Amino acid sequence: MSETRLIQGRYRLLDPIGRGGMGEVWRARDESLGRQVAVKCLKPLGPHHDPSGARVLRERFRREARVAAALQHRGVTVVHDFGESDGVPYLVMELLDGRDLSRLLDDNGHRPLAVPDIVEIAEQVAAALAYTHRRGVVHRDLKPANIVRLTDGTVKICDFGIARLGHDFGLTTRLTGTGIAMGTPHYMSPEQIGGARADQRSDLYSLGCVLYEIATGAPPFDHDDAWAILVGHRDTPPEPPRRHRAELPAYLERIILDLLAKRPEHRPQDAQELHRRLTEGRTAHARTLAVAALRPAVREARLPSWTRGMTTGPKAIGTAPRTDTPDPAADLAATWTAPARPAGAGGPGPARPAGAAESASARPGPPPAALGALADRYRAGLRLGRLGRWEEALAMHRAVAAERARLLGPDHPDTLASRYEVAFALSRTGRAADALREYKQVTAARIRVLGPDHPDTLAARQEMAYVLGRLGRHADAHRVYEAVLAARERTMGPDHPDTLRCRHNLAFSLGRLGRPEDACRMAREVAADRARVLGPLHPDTLVTRYEVAYLLGQSGRWAEALQTYREVAEARARVLGPGHPDTLAARQETAYALGRLGRGEEALGLYRDLAADRTRLQGPDHPDTLRARHGIGVSLGRLGRWEEALAEARDVSALRERVLGADHPDTLVSRREVAVGLGWLGRWAEALTEYRRVAADRERVLGAGHPDTLTSRSDEARCLERLGRAAEAAELRRRVAELRRQQAAGAS
Repeated sequence: MSETRLIQGRYRLLDPIGRGGMGEVWRARDESLGRQVAVKCLKPLGPHHDPSGARVLRERFRREARVAAALQHRGVTVVHDFGESDGVPYLVMELLDGRDLSRLLDDNGHRPLAVPDIVEIAEQVAAALAYTHRRGVVHRDLKPANIVRLTDGTVKICDFGIARLGHDFGLTTRLTGTGIAMGTPHYMSPEQIGGARADQRSDLYSLGCVLYEIATGAPPFDHDDAWAILVGHRDTPPEPPRRHRAELPAYLERIILDLLAKRPEHRPQDAQELHRRLTEGRTAHARTLAVAALRPAVREARLPSWTRGMTTGPKAIGTAPRTDTPDPAADLAATWTAPARPAGAGGPGPARPAGAAESASARPGPPPAALGALADRYRAGLRLGRLGRWEEALAMHRAVAAERARLLGPDHPDTLASRYEVAFALSRTGRAADALREYKQVTAARIRVLGPDHPDTLAARQEMAYVLGRLGRHADAHRVYEAVLAARERTMGPDHPDTLRCRHNLAFSLGRLGRPEDACRMAREVAADRARVLGPLHPDTLVTRYEVAYLLGQSGRWAEALQTYREVAEARARVLGPGHPDTLAARQETAYALGRLGRGEEALGLYRDLAADRTRLQGPDHPDTLRARHGIGVSLGRLGRWEEALAEARDVSALRERVLGADHPDTLVSRREVAVGLGWLGRWAEALTEYRRVAADRERVLGAGHPDTLTSRSDEARCLERLGRAAEAAELRRRVAELRRQQAAGAS
């Protein structure tokens, strides 16, 4: 719908204010009543979408209108009207003046909210849910983005797009049986994940996830992979919130953990009970604080746990209830100051006493609206990265970093967070040297601002080590990993997931330093510790076991490697699904191990199955599909079926050149495989031409002394010998030997 469109002669769309899975939300003006409203329009689907899926979405949209219009409660968004314009359904709602909880957290650097605010939000949401549940409505997608806190402190639940009426389970089954994802992984209850019927206690579980996040700054299960999150909800007990934030009241922690019980019968049985427990707990806690305040001994207020290790930046100012509710974005901008200069430092103006703070009122902060817009763009950049659109993500993060530096200063944590994402995107687009420079600058700034042992500082140093490894500087990477590991063990403990991740990376770097036995031993220890801490089927545990298999292969222990790869593939298929990229990767390495053990027929069959699955899931031109097809060609050659192997190698080589480029390492590998096939078929003159082309391209791209280049020159010499040109072959071998000696001398 155009922004100049007047819907039904009444609602004029002004500007977009939000987008979701089903539609877009616009700020609009009701021309009849002269008031501003929000208009939600179902997004039109393109012609490539399944018509049945489009019908389901339209029915869900109509259902949201019917469900929401029937709800009249101060904690639920009011619906004014519903209809269709040019075949596009629309919903007219009250325009909310406030921010959803997701934006509140993002605008506050994803630091937790004040305890009184958490309790107030929890009580209001519980009251609203008690009302909707009495009306037979289960929301089923409760999350921070669907809970809005207005400027007057009122909290409202929004978006009943996948809600169901309690008595209408049959229709829900039809609506959710189309393959359309229901719910959001970070906030889904175990019964939703398992496909069981979700009743009002499912909403209470989701609310527990929301409260956990606004109380600690992160959801209870926060992983990069959606499957890992779902497995966490299903199998892993959440870490008690007070371990992240010690000043949380014990009663609030108990309520949150009860809401997160795996079995519905172990949770509060309805929202009314939850509301009662919150009210009683708050009252009892207030009495306890009042009694403590009368004691003569006055204890110093402790900072929240999330400030530990910070040397400067936004600090907590106590947990006393605030009488006003300022915009968190404005709070963030007002409280951040760069590290103070020592007293007597040079420069214009009078020196202040050491530690004195500049008055916030003397220097107005950036406009909250500008900070909110930057937070939205930052999140958009993260989403682009998750979709694999790294060039677009890089451009977005660079623009946000520059604007944050202008508004907040180059050393503000939000500016550094954006620059960190710039470095991450550079790494993912193959610009490792540029990424390393950016990581170094971010690390130096975080050491200066946050301290050397702050988790954000350590994260930047760890990514710096990863990029050093990508650049082939494995000794440098190993030294950085060792330093980061020591800091993580000192500040977080040996069993913290970040500590275990660093130990995994250290084992990886040992392998790249040519110490596969040491690396394998360390990787096995990490795998055992991850299994103990995270569980044997946790994706991180399986990643380390995958690395163990790789290192076993590097040590020539292919039978053990094969067994480990198979176990990882089977576990990933069970936990992540048979079509997950990690499952497919383990299957590919299983096929490779079979080939190395001389079991060519089994390897060929597995490669063919894998190529078919990758073609179906990723497309025929995807690099991983072509990698599986390359394995088919290699396996055919090992079985002596060289005509078929040559045809496969030529086909894959042409596709790789078109998809990846003529100079891509995978393309050059396929072209070498063409030369190998020609040689085995006795066509040595053609093989020599191909070997020489590959060697020349590798020398141009990688350098004359690169191991792959030297391998190609050795291939060329062998081909010359086959053609009876022994003198040329000997001279070429002499040059290769000299280059190898130079490389060995440089390495030592």
